[in-house]
Amino acid sequence: MTFEELGLSQKVLQAVQASGYTTPTPIQAQAIPPALQGRDILGIAQTGTGKTAAFTLPMLSRLESGRARARVPRTLILEPTRELAAQVEESFAKYGKNHRLNVALLIGGVSFGDQETKIMRGADVLIATPGRLLDFFDRGKLLLTGIEILVIDEADRMLDMGFIPDIERVCKLVPFTRQTLFFSATMPPEITRLTEAFLHNPIRCEVSRAATTAVTIRQILVASRGHADKRETLRNLIRSAENFKNAIIFCNRKRDVAILHRSLVKHGFSAGALHGDMDQLARMASLDAFKNGDVSLIVCSDVAARGLDIPDVSHVFNFDVPTHSEDYVHRIGRTGRAGRSGVALTIVTEDDMKYVDQIQSLIGKAIDWEGPGFDALPPPMETSRPQERRGERPDRGQRRDRGRRPSGEREPPIRRPAASEREAPIRRPAAAEREAPVSIGRPRGGRPRPEEESFRSPACAAPTERRERRPRHHEDDGPPVVGLGDHVPSFLLRPVALKPAKVGEE
Repeated sequence: MTFEELGLSQKVLQAVQASGYTTPTPIQAQAIPPALQGRDILGIAQTGTGKTAAFTLPMLSRLESGRARARVPRTLILEPTRELAAQVEESFAKYGKNHRLNVALLIGGVSFGDQETKIMRGADVLIATPGRLLDFFDRGKLLLTGIEILVIDEADRMLDMGFIPDIERVCKLVPFTRQTLFFSATMPPEITRLTEAFLHNPIRCEVSRAATTAVTIRQILVASRGHADKRETLRNLIRSAENFKNAIIFCNRKRDVAILHRSLVKHGFSAGALHGDMDQLARMASLDAFKNGDVSLIVCSDVAARGLDIPDVSHVFNFDVPTHSEDYVHRIGRTGRAGRSGVALTIVTEDDMKYVDQIQSLIGKAIDWEGPGFDALPPPMETSRPQERRGERPDRGQRRDRGRRPSGEREPPIRRPAASEREAPIRRPAAAEREAPVSIGRPRGGRPRPEEESFRSPACAAPTERRERRPRHHEDDGPPVVGLGDHVPSFLLRPVALKPAKVGEE
């Protein structure tokens, strides 16, 4: 089958031919004809099979008639990450070069002013992440009443990132009569419930079993001990890799991405980094450097695991085994794309075996091991603080004395006093002695007793004067005073000098 048999417009076919494509992929051959008819589509295909073109090409053919109005886009494409949204924008620029369409990109990390200008000019295609889209809608800068086609891409990634409530809200804001194209590589139960609620009699396009890996990818497991040994294992794998061109290295945490990136650069590797805490300009610059070949390694989190189209990636290294087995399918899908061969190596510790079992159960086959197993590995390196290794805690009740004692030096044993050095037992006073009141303070008007001086604290060493109690007003004797009584204020007793009277004033 060729693209001419799918029913695409002539302008789209010219752009496809200029891009060098002649034969559609299976997901494109199944999804494009019903999409041109306006049917809802549920597309399930593994990553790297051309899902982006499966909804981009029919959208361009249908958007050739009509124009968009200000603040009212005609089509909406939702993507889980900024990189995927920017990649879809590049696809529209490549396949829509013969169309005069306005494409707006709403993602985080970019100023509102430039994005608002494109929206006010009228957007035929709106590509957005859910957070920035709802932000524009809540500010009154965007209306969704004119949406004709709604595309939800990488729906399982939306579920992992917590965007499902936002997706449900968006689906309720767009018109009921819209066309919905729903694409995902895996179908968890939550995604199935979402499709049943918002898709109307969809065409199911499933070119492979959900959560399967491409046959062009060689998958390998490599055993390693401890977190510190994994970095050395990774460096050895990179140096000994066959037909190595470039590689994507995945970590589970953003903090580990930064640490591993600095370690690789320190050992002379040309590496870049990509994770969610980086600003948008730095993320795009790092990704472009890897695509252009300026760096041969890029260390990233799962933000780059979904849908990024880097055509010729020879190797993928899983520095950390993904805790979600679906993420493994997406990670290794960055290599072996478009019929090319690729290698995916996963570094495994003994604690990761439960995740490896889940991955093998999901993909339906066992993954081969390479190199020595856990039993043949050398013992882990000793650290200065053995109790602070990963997964161990110091004993309770022990306090760390940092900076007081050199590492490795033990505390001296506690020596118990001999019987002769022990204090004499406390003697209880006799009955006669207990009858007399015991005074531990200073006798009134005298000095403290000698036996009491040793028990006085320095704060109490200085004697304090006892304040006399002031009499209260109701305790005063004498008859009640009427007026001023016998007391006359002094200012009334002062002599007053009278001015002499002037003549004629009498």
